[in-house]
Amino acid sequence: MSSPPAYPSLLLRLRTRQLALLSHLNAERHLGRAAAAMHISQPAATKLLQQVEDTLGVPLFERHTRGMTPTPYGEILIRYARRMLNDFGFVQEELVALRAGLSGVLRVGSVPGAVPELLAPMLSAYKQQHPRVSASVTVDTSNVLIRQLARGDVDLVLGREIEGHGEGDYVSVPLLEETLAVVARAQHPLAARTSISLAELVEVPWILQPPGSPQRVRFDMSWQESGIDTRLNITESASTLVTTAMLEVSDMVAIMPGSLAQHYGRLGLLCVLPVELYARLPPIYLITRDDDALSPAAARFVAQLRRYADGEAV
Repeated sequence: MSSPPAYPSLLLRLRTRQLALLSHLNAERHLGRAAAAMHISQPAATKLLQQVEDTLGVPLFERHTRGMTPTPYGEILIRYARRMLNDFGFVQEELVALRAGLSGVLRVGSVPGAVPELLAPMLSAYKQQHPRVSASVTVDTSNVLIRQLARGDVDLVLGREIEGHGEGDYVSVPLLEETLAVVARAQHPLAARTSISLAELVEVPWILQPPGSPQRVRFDMSWQESGIDTRLNITESASTLVTTAMLEVSDMVAIMPGSLAQHYGRLGLLCVLPVELYARLPPIYLITRDDDALSPAAARFVAQLRRYADGEAV
C-alpha cells in the first residue's frame, strides 16, 4: 500500500502564478477568460493548471463544454490560494504605505477611563509619526464597544473584558490597571472633608453609568457589600460629558476611573472625595478580533500599543 502524498511539502512547490490562476478560474469558471484576466495565453494557463494537478496528483477542475467547475480538491486549494493571495495583498499595501508615508483610516473604540493616560498620549505619538492617517475615536462603555468591534465598526477597542463577549473570538492584551474614585465638583460641600463613609452619601444624588457596564456592576457590588439597604437617587448616563456637566452645576457625586478623575482634577473641574470603595475596576485591555486582518494603519497602532504593554518606549 502506497503512502499518502506529503501535501505540506507539495504545497510549498506551488508558485504565485499558479495560485492566481486557481483564483481566476474560480471566479470565471472558464480557462480562456481566466487566462485573459492574467494577461497570458490559454495554452500557458492550461500548462499552469496541469502543473498544479500533476504536483498534487488530484484533479482540481471538471471540464465541461461551457466551462469548468472545481472538484472537492479544487475547492480546498482555491480557499488556500485566495488566503495566500490576500496575505500577499496586505504585505504589498503595508510596503507601499510605508514607502509613501502611512495613510488610511484608523478607527478606535475606547472607554472614557483609557483616554487621559493611554489613548491621548498613544494617539498623539502615532499622529506625529503618521500625519496622513485619518483617525476617529468612539467613546462608550465596553459592552457597547465590543459589539461595534464584532460588527467591524471599529478596528480595535481599549476597554474592559465583559462576560460572554465570545471567548476565543478576540485577542486581549492588558494595558492599564485602575481603581474607582468618587468625584464631585471642586467646590462641593464635602470637598473639604478628610474622610467620608458610604452611609453619608445615601441622601446625595448620584450620576452613574447604566446597569451592565463594568463600572456600574462594581459600584453596585461595593454598595451591597457595605450592608446599606437604601434606594439611591440615581441619574444614569454613559456620557462623560453629561457626567462632568451635571457635576459642575449641582451637588451630585459620581464614580469614575482614577486616571480620569485625576485628569479633571488637574483641570480644576472635579475633586476626588475621600470615600473608600471596596472595588477595583478590571484592567483596560487592547482588544482586537482574532479572525480579522487589520489595515496597515490599524496594524501599526496595535503594534505601538503592544510595545507599550511590553514596557517599551513608544
